[in-house]
Amino acid sequence: MDKEVDAAVLAVINEKRLLGDKRTPVEIIAKMGVFDARQQASESAWLATGDNVIATIWAEFVSVGAGGRWFFLESLDAQQRLGGGGERTALQVQRAKDRFKLLKRSLDAGQSFRAVLQTNRVAIADLETDKAAKVSMRVPDEEEWHVANWDADLKVAVLVRGPRGWLPSEEDMKAARTRGSLPPPAPVVTSGPMSRDEVQAAAMAYLTKHFSSYGYKAEDVSSQGLGYAIEVSDKKGNTLLKLAVKGTARGVTSFQLDSVERAAAKRGDPWRLAVVMDIGGPAAQHKIFKPTEIDSAPGLEPLLS
Repeated sequence: MDKEVDAAVLAVINEKRLLGDKRTPVEIIAKMGVFDARQQASESAWLATGDNVIATIWAEFVSVGAGGRWFFLESLDAQQRLGGGGERTALQVQRAKDRFKLLKRSLDAGQSFRAVLQTNRVAIADLETDKAAKVSMRVPDEEEWHVANWDADLKVAVLVRGPRGWLPSEEDMKAARTRGSLPPPAPVVTSGPMSRDEVQAAAMAYLTKHFSSYGYKAEDVSSQGLGYAIEVSDKKGNTLLKLAVKGTARGVTSFQLDSVERAAAKRGDPWRLAVVMDIGGPAAQHKIFKPTEIDSAPGLEPLLS
């Protein structure tokens, strides 16, 4: 329902609706190139002419992150209804799987997709159960969207509006999970204290998976003595970050930067210190520090003179 939509998002939808042609929800997707639009009206994603993917973006679930960027947290659990509304029927499960397949298709092809922004006549939690759950408003979005992150293990994808290269923060992600009634990711808990080597290996694995899930290449270069352990690059091979990786955990609460790492820090961008905190605990998270910020990194032992 409109009252569940972020005010900035609703303002854009209202402007598009008022300035656009008066078309029904079916006519809108038909004009965008969906064949047999009336027969496919109940779907939430379509393959249109020109091999273009179109997907519904439920405005009630759109979050606004830093700089006003919009993103949509997509649950990849086909069994559960939107908004934590319980189990889907067999037909609803198939429709969800069809949607995921098309979104993954756009990701694998490195392509953006077109979106239709939609609000509904009932509360979003009732969308897949209430027989009166018809579309309240549907408008084509002129901005392209893309799949910025696809994590099959955590069963979640991040869909972002606008140019590539932006990702929501961890705080934005937590708020979006609450907005969409998605359960928090299950923590990986170890059975006992970890050694320094185990903490370092776990921190490397954590960050490699994190950046890889966003479609970046995260290469382990720790054996090369460069002053950083992971080099993050985009699909074109452009280096984005050079990360000196450290971790803390129960029993291992501090770390050091050696002379090579500190020398690399002095050379500046794109070097960063990445600290993964509480590795193996229920609240593992990471924070990245610029060279000028490393002295404030929790757990960093001061340089001995």
